[in-house]
Amino acid sequence: MKFFKHLVQVSVVVSVLLASGCASVKQASPELDAAAKEFKKDPATSQVYVYRNETLGAALSMPVTVNGKLAGNTGPNSFFKFDLPAGEHELTSQGKESVLNITTENGEIYYIWQEVKMGAFSGGSLLQLVGEQEGQQGVKECSLIDATL
Repeated sequence: MKFFKHLVQVSVVVSVLLASGCASVKQASPELDAAAKEFKKDPATSQVYVYRNETLGAALSMPVTVNGKLAGNTGPNSFFKFDLPAGEHELTSQGKESVLNITTENGEIYYIWQEVKMGAFSGGSLLQLVGEQEGQQGVKECSLIDATL
């Protein structure tokens, strides 16, 4: 019984610490944020927006890779964008926890929602390709962050 009481106390403390923390991501300037939200297509490349429009898992910074290379780390209510050549690409989140394969075409914009999934001991995520209307709405709810790619 004592062990169970101690376990509950530790769980409460950890939960409070996680809820009070916030993932640290570097925000881009307001000018860059506004320009990214114009959603202008570029005929020479395909553009990809990765967004996380929720506060669940706010203490967690979640990495996203493209073809094995780190593209950026999202935080709550954030997005980043990058260009890709036309072709097949593999996006992953949280290591290989979530894998999304997409085929891109030049002149098109792709929207990837990084949905946060909370587990018993840690947070995870699920990458989902969404349509233009849903993607643009999700991006507008977020702030642009500096990405690696």
